[in-house]
Amino acid sequence: MKLTSLLTSAAMLGLVTVGHVAPGTFAPSIGIVASAADLPSAQERITLITKNKGQIGGGDQLRRFFYGDLEPLGVQPGGAGMVVSLYNKANNVTFSYCATYDVVVAVRKGRIAAFPASEVK
Repeated sequence: MKLTSLLTSAAMLGLVTVGHVAPGTFAPSIGIVASAADLPSAQERITLITKNKGQIGGGDQLRRFFYGDLEPLGVQPGGAGMVVSLYNKANNVTFSYCATYDVVVAVRKGRIAAFPASEVK
């Protein structure tokens, strides 16, 4: 009998505790939710990536701006090892990305499987 009473008490305490959680606790704050209108246009994103190419962290910027929209075209030697050409079909732009240093090393209009060696050094 005592075990049943103990389990019932624990269950009731759990329900009361869960019942006292504020309704907005699990919902995101309205102040931190970004709208699509706050994001730069696709051309502004490409310009920003081009301006920051060669800088560490540029790959993170590329992934944030074009998440799910990049198609790998080819791999070639360059940078500190191998670089991959990533094509964005929506904007007809190819980015050359070095994963070793997380940098974009080249950006060019069109579908380019391999950049000239001088651009991906």
